[in-house]
Amino acid sequence: MKKSVITITSAALILSMLTGCTGTTANTESTLPKESTSAPVSETTTSETTTETTTETTTTATTTTETTKESIAYNYESEVPQEYTMSFKGGEKGTVEKISYTAKDYIGDGESVKKNAYVYLPAGYNPKGHYDVIYLMHGIGGSEVEWGLNLPQSRLKNILDNLIGNGDIKPVIVVTPNGKALACKHSQDMESFYNFGYELRNDLIPYIEKHYATYAKYSKKGYDMTKTREHRAMAGLSMGGMQTINIGIGECMDLFSRFGAFSAAPTSNAASTTAKTINGSEYKVDYFYNICGSDDNIALASAEAAAKDLPGICDSLVPNENFTWQKEPGGHDWPIWYLGFYNFAKIAFAK
Repeated sequence: MKKSVITITSAALILSMLTGCTGTTANTESTLPKESTSAPVSETTTSETTTETTTETTTTATTTTETTKESIAYNYESEVPQEYTMSFKGGEKGTVEKISYTAKDYIGDGESVKKNAYVYLPAGYNPKGHYDVIYLMHGIGGSEVEWGLNLPQSRLKNILDNLIGNGDIKPVIVVTPNGKALACKHSQDMESFYNFGYELRNDLIPYIEKHYATYAKYSKKGYDMTKTREHRAMAGLSMGGMQTINIGIGECMDLFSRFGAFSAAPTSNAASTTAKTINGSEYKVDYFYNICGSDDNIALASAEAAAKDLPGICDSLVPNENFTWQKEPGGHDWPIWYLGFYNFAKIAFAK
């Protein structure tokens, strides 16, 4: 498996950019949605008991301009419908479980470590059924809780409940792991992000496919993970978008067929590198979705360099068929990332 490489100098530069954009020690990626002030949920959440009163809005330009809004796709929206950010009113909701799995410390001494993740299960989940799985990655300052599945009023969960409950997408499982291959919870060691592919392949995916109803035929003696690659997707925000490009496409096309990069971080592979990988792979990309805010002074240039011109150098990526580049008014923040997830799920897993 190929590894992405980053020098200490460039790592420090990227870390400075991502953590310094607000002028404080906190970065915009680790700023959770407004509902993050709520108490954590229990390990399994079956319903919400309070009504969400805060919503996030995205300003949408009334006219399409090169500097604020552009897209290469038909099937997308410019904002998440407000009702989809609220608790689903039409029936049964999905549940959330907290899991703990064993992983190797691949950038340390190789000792086993315990890692946590959250798993969204759709309404009516059948342990004997078969479900597609989205592995959804966080940003540089985040962890398994950054997407908010640990919250009693989780916007991500609301979006999923509404997409599934209204018949927009097939019922899916969503996993939000800690994307750092370290025993510690919040190390900013950049190498932890680039080594996560080992853990993803060898530890996390097998755990999910052993314990949940996926399309894979798990066996502790080993099994062919490539046979069910079309039922797995990888997506993420900022550094998680970089991981989707560098690890998902760059190292694991045998495991995934759908990819979503939301404000992909500056260390994302250039389009030429990704095109070379895709063109040389025996596996096809079923969908590659990209979005970035037009006012994102952290990731816009890198996201464009990583994805915007891919169809021109990669014959298998065709706009409106299996590729989207979308630029909307917004910065390096949650309105863009929630919109990215909403559009990616709706396009890639349409019912």
